[in-house]
Amino acid sequence: MVLEFITDPIFGALNAALMPVINVLGPILTIFLIAAVVAFFITLANKLLVDQDRLEAMQKEMKSYQAEMVAAQKSGDQAAMEKMQKKQKEFMKLQQEMMGNSFKPMLVTMVPILLVFWWMATVPAITNFYMEIPTITYYTLLVPLFHMFYKPSAFVPAGVMAIEWLGWYILCSFAFSLVWRKYMGLKGGM
Repeated sequence: MVLEFITDPIFGALNAALMPVINVLGPILTIFLIAAVVAFFITLANKLLVDQDRLEAMQKEMKSYQAEMVAAQKSGDQAAMEKMQKKQKEFMKLQQEMMGNSFKPMLVTMVPILLVFWWMATVPAITNFYMEIPTITYYTLLVPLFHMFYKPSAFVPAGVMAIEWLGWYILCSFAFSLVWRKYMGLKGGM
């Protein structure tokens, strides 16, 4: 394997730190904790790398521009439409700046998160995990739609309404992202 000189020490450290946690808490709580920690670091990167006040101001400007554009289109006023087309260059610069700001935290967090996912995908105690859920929850969470792209593993009994480790991670991560964003006072995004 080409990346063994990088992954072996990292996976070894993760195994040393998290295998006892998996053995004590089980995969449900371990995945829950990993999702909480990863969501925390992603939110912290957003907090530190993105100017929240500038982001809020840009979002207000974009909403204002979009409202003006809709009003100009509804009125059918050619002069107003031309005015909005001239403003479009300014709007595009604003969008570009917002996109650049959103990429900063992603660039910083992407490699560590990919390594954690890679490690999780190699641990049988995690990859062989599934959780039965009530029928209403199964359909509310759109698990059948998810299974159109990601087939259930062979160890999940046929006909069982369940989510596996990745679905559980996504649910926990989404919930913790909301909590951390609220706690850290992030203004834009979710």
